[in-house]
Amino acid sequence: MGENPYPPPPAEAPGDPLVTHPASPFLRTEAPAPAAFPSPPAMPSFAATHKAQIQFVLAVLAYLMVVVGVGIVVQANGGATWRYYVALLPVVPAGIVLSVILRALGRLDEAKKRIQLQALGSTAGAAALLAFGYGSLEGEGLPDVNWTLFLPVIVLLWASATAVLELRARYRR
Repeated sequence: MGENPYPPPPAEAPGDPLVTHPASPFLRTEAPAPAAFPSPPAMPSFAATHKAQIQFVLAVLAYLMVVVGVGIVVQANGGATWRYYVALLPVVPAGIVLSVILRALGRLDEAKKRIQLQALGSTAGAAALLAFGYGSLEGEGLPDVNWTLFLPVIVLLWASATAVLELRARYRR
């Protein structure tokens, strides 16, 4: 009866003490090395800053060049059957102008979008009043108006309404 034929199981190894754990409140950690401040971003170029304005000016110039070219071609070939197709060519750069305007409007903040909505609403009302008023005067003998002049009138009304609303918003603050 002397010896136990079965040796006792070995004692489990103790867990790591708390002082060795990196998240231990007992472990003194060193402050992280200060990171060098990144250099400020380079100033954007003129083209990057005024991208929408540059695109707009280029699209309007393309429109004007096409309008002039189409006018010359159509006048020189008055009897040609294809002149109607050529006369529609200015619609393409006009569509590009519209897409540039819509993209620029989409990038505005909420306050500027509200101003543009008010400007477009007042422009629609003023253009309707002008068309209705002049239409009534045409019945009294004034000459017919070329409809291609209506778009520049709308653009001028929109620009005027935007300027007034921007000034009003600036001086309300």
